[in-house]
Amino acid sequence: MPSLLDLSNSTILITGGAGAIGRVVVDMLAGHGATVVANDVLSAADAHAALPVGPNVRYVQADATDSAEVERLFAALEQTVGLPDVVCCHAGVVGAHPVQEYPLAEFDSLMSLNVRSAFLVAQAGAKRWMAAGRPGLLIFTTSWVMDVPWPEITPYSASKAAMKALMRGFARELAPHGIRANAIAPGIVGVGMAKRQWDTDPNYQARARKAIPLGQLQTPESVAHAFLYLCSPLAAYMTGSVLLVDGGCSLYPMDE
Repeated sequence: MPSLLDLSNSTILITGGAGAIGRVVVDMLAGHGATVVANDVLSAADAHAALPVGPNVRYVQADATDSAEVERLFAALEQTVGLPDVVCCHAGVVGAHPVQEYPLAEFDSLMSLNVRSAFLVAQAGAKRWMAAGRPGLLIFTTSWVMDVPWPEITPYSASKAAMKALMRGFARELAPHGIRANAIAPGIVGVGMAKRQWDTDPNYQARARKAIPLGQLQTPESVAHAFLYLCSPLAAYMTGSVLLVDGGCSLYPMDE
């Protein structure tokens, strides 16, 4: 009996695929047989240095916040690996400032990458699936902070709440066309800014430990496992769902 985690018949696009979490997701999905196309804004040389090496891993540079670039991205996919079966709207950024001092330009940039790019990429994938009469799967990367405020990242939290709403809207409207949409909501992942703060700021580490019932930063592999599950036949009856993988962060307020 074939494994339900065998993705050898799947082609998967992931935006933000060369980032600290994205590259682990790419490796996980490719390791289970999928043809994975990573998209990011890095140069091809920098992306290939970051991404796992393999015959079923590709890279396409494009700015997912630009509609013309998104069209070019999908055209490149269709010319090389074909229309993807799964589109993962994963690209994102976080910034930290007290909410009353948050720079407007940084707010706009964050919303553009986190929300606008997700909408553009999901919309482009959905249009193509509908035109081809094919089913498809959208996966959005949200966060536990979409529901639980965390100090100094309020615009990020708002962007992740918006992505959850986008996911549910795509799921509701496109279900008659066989197009599903789900989201993954990680907790405090031990990469990037969170890892730097954990390692260098004792106050942050104490606050984060209090917020994580399991006590340790989340590994990027645990996020990749969630992607693997949602991309597999095991999740074939899921749409409009948020898969919360946060170590319990959202169980209770951190400021008790």
